[in-house]
Amino acid sequence: MTAPILHSYFRSSTSYRLRIALNLKGIETDYQSHHLKLGEQHSDVYLRINRQGLVPSLELANGTVLTQSMAIIEYLDETIPEPSLLPKDPETRAKARAMAQMIACEIHPVNNLRVLEYLRSEFGAGDSQVASWFRHWVDTTFVPLEQMLAEHETAHRFCLGETPGLADICLVAQVANNARFDVDMSAYPVISRINAACMELDAFKKAAPAAQPDAE
Repeated sequence: MTAPILHSYFRSSTSYRLRIALNLKGIETDYQSHHLKLGEQHSDVYLRINRQGLVPSLELANGTVLTQSMAIIEYLDETIPEPSLLPKDPETRAKARAMAQMIACEIHPVNNLRVLEYLRSEFGAGDSQVASWFRHWVDTTFVPLEQMLAEHETAHRFCLGETPGLADICLVAQVANNARFDVDMSAYPVISRINAACMELDAFKKAAPAAQPDAE
């Protein structure tokens, strides 16, 4: 059976999310890199695969192309139910989705490469200003997220249970991105503890940016 093609970039946090999910589900892929800093995602060839020119994309064996990391992860969870990436209980599942979306919908959209490059090109922002922008939006969401997770700290190893799920996937990818902009993680001990627990697992280690074939 032909393996799906993962269109990715080693440092993309959204690609990192999907790589973790694929590993947790035990899915092997053919890895195809698109260097975002060089603009390879805007090539005519890739735009025929993903009209937005974004990574990740997952090209299935039947030719179907799935885009948007959160949508692809939910597709994987629906088609390969075990191990589940969302809690069975509807209320806890809603909490897991909320935590994941705090990162995916509140932090990432204002801190992704396109936005940061626009700050530089259109407003003349320098490295220190871009880093300050990045840290501001991380802190705006990580402060309440830390408080929410602290409520469950004594009960769970991961965000909402004894096994990692969607919220943990988003959390780990964001923490890795934070390191590039010197986010002070000492203010977030629970998030740091959960991140460390995740990084003990092979599925997370193998998905890390430094472990990818296009790592620089």
